[in-house]
Amino acid sequence: MTLREKDHFSRVSHAYAESRPRYPRELFAWLAQVCSAHDLAWDCATGNGQAAVDLAPFFKGVVATDLSAEQIARAIPAPGVTYRAAPADASGLDDASVDLVTVAQALHWFDLDRFYAEVRRVVKPGGIVAVWTYGIHTTADAAIDARGRHFYDATVGPYWPPERHHVEAGYSTLPFPFELIAAPAFAMHADWSFAQLLGYLRSWSATGRFIREQGYDPVVALKEQIAPLWGVPSATRRITWPLTLLAGRLT
Repeated sequence: MTLREKDHFSRVSHAYAESRPRYPRELFAWLAQVCSAHDLAWDCATGNGQAAVDLAPFFKGVVATDLSAEQIARAIPAPGVTYRAAPADASGLDDASVDLVTVAQALHWFDLDRFYAEVRRVVKPGGIVAVWTYGIHTTADAAIDARGRHFYDATVGPYWPPERHHVEAGYSTLPFPFELIAAPAFAMHADWSFAQLLGYLRSWSATGRFIREQGYDPVVALKEQIAPLWGVPSATRRITWPLTLLAGRLT
């Protein structure tokens, strides 16, 4: 199965950098635990570097690549992390040099045959490949969640790229040709103000496509619907995204 790697985020790179949730530290600690060596990690399709910077404490070095030069330009600087613009199937890394490859919320964009060939080239024997994805967020308020779900499905739903169905399926529809490792359950959490939530919705690739094609921002109408339910705009609410993680070992 092949998918052509696509850049859906250069146009929303500022919103992406400002408004994406952070992955749980426990995820990176677990990944480090299952790695037999900790010399080099490759974070592929790093976006703004949110996974790369959290990998850095566990590895001597992290190379973080992304197809989007705009995303790389906005990436979070961190000791031990080297950023560069590169496609998923041409990392520029040396043969058998990598202990861990991570792909956060991006595997569904790749040409998988070419990417997996690159993984097998750069990863050491016995090294680890870990990919994860997450779908729509939830809060503790059913009414807020219902409006968010309608926005996701109906308002910007037609503007999601077709590859989005792999996210909805928790990557069960994508091949993962590695020796699977049983992994614990992980979830992302963020305590966000109303403005932070709206910024996150604007970072969606579907929202960016809606704005380009329709000429206006659909988040404005959603803001009016949710504002009375949220209350004080500066008040924070706990936002949750369950993660689906696939981890495997190269044999």
